Amino acid sequence: MPSSNSPYAAFSALLATSGQPVSPAELHGMLLGRSCAGAGFEPEPWLEDAAELLGSAPQDNVRQALIGLQEMVKAELTGNEMTVVLLLPGDDVPLAERAAALGQWCQGFLGGFGLTAREGALSGEAVEVLQDLASIAQVQSALEDSDDGESDYMEVMEYLRVAPLLLFTECAKAAAPAPKPSLH
Repeated sequence: MPSSNSPYAAFSALLATSGQPVSPAELHGMLLGRSCAGAGFEPEPWLEDAAELLGSAPQDNVRQALIGLQEMVKAELTGNEMTVVLLLPGDDVPLAERAAALGQWCQGFLGGFGLTAREGALSGEAVEVLQDLASIAQVQSALEDSDDGESDYMEVMEYLRVAPLLLFTECAKAAAPAPKPSLH
């Protein structure tokens, strides 16, 4: 168990004590994935999706944490900050562990995004983002514990803090009724 009292460590401990050893990174990725695909922010469907990943309905304390996580994601996606805080282990955790969590986050995101039915095809740019996430999910084991590995990890993190917003913006646009063309 990492000694860091990061939100990630706290969430890990919470999931472990409730007998649901799922990575917080995967849960957060899944939440962001489904949110970006246009699942909306109603707590019940999110809790159902989370329960599927967890293997059972979450206990009250986990339920509260999941709802809190969703509130945070909603604020980030609908706010003006244009960046997402990833639920990943702190910098004091070995790179291999952080990289593994990054891979789990990407898998969760792709899973959550795929769960959500949406209208219409994605733009080429959005498809590229999803392909990037799939690649990142594969390469995490290649990140070495070195300065290069650290800088690669930071680059990937930066990308993942922005990439979901592109998908969210695009899918939110697709979900909104298109304005009627005005006649001049």
